Amino acid sequence: MSPAQDALALIGYGKMGRLLEQLAPGHGFAVTVKLHGGNNPGGSGITAEAFRDVAVAVDFSVPGAVAANVERLAALGIPTVVGTTGWYDELPRLRAAVEKMEGKGAGLLYGANFSIGVQVFYRLAAEAGRLLAAVEGYDAWLYEIHHRMKKDAPSGTLKELKRALEGAGYSRPVDVASNRAGAIPGTHQLGFDSEADTILLEHRARSRSGFADGALRAARWMLGRRGVHEFSTVWEDIIQS
Repeated sequence: MSPAQDALALIGYGKMGRLLEQLAPGHGFAVTVKLHGGNNPGGSGITAEAFRDVAVAVDFSVPGAVAANVERLAALGIPTVVGTTGWYDELPRLRAAVEKMEGKGAGLLYGANFSIGVQVFYRLAAEAGRLLAAVEGYDAWLYEIHHRMKKDAPSGTLKELKRALEGAGYSRPVDVASNRAGAIPGTHQLGFDSEADTILLEHRARSRSGFADGALRAARWMLGRRGVHEFSTVWEDIIQS
């Protein structure tokens, strides 16, 4: 490891994990720990010995593994970025675990989507919702399609888009649909339809590189930071740092 690089742990070593490893040197990281279901059942691979020199961890594992991983990382005082979705019911418990260990350096940054383009899309969705909130006759829908290996449906991104609409004052029903097929990195659509016209907003990922780049930027931002952060609230600070 170069003296200029910080040690990075990868929790989950599928396609995203391998891409993170490939891109890590460009963000000043050297991957020193790689954990997956085979060597980290129940979080058992997260030990003081294995993580002695780790500066930050990035978790792209599976929803059922996140809680145990985050609790163990918090106990070791390791700041952690979680890109896995589908575990948010556990957030109150994990927030408490991280905040309890802030004195040791524990921190958590999580997000439904680390793509910068998607963060912009959230804001476009909110603005569209605000503009149409009081306009009768426009019905909204949300649709997404991902590769067949993605576990959760609807995606965390689609749920966040719905929250953005509702937070902007759009209170009418929003029809939500999902598909899983092939190797599609991820496509999300927001549409409004009336008798007069249709408005369609779409974000289409070409590859996973946008997600990986955002997660590594987030990992660098987390160095020295504590507490719990949600990516959509801090991403502008992250890309400017």
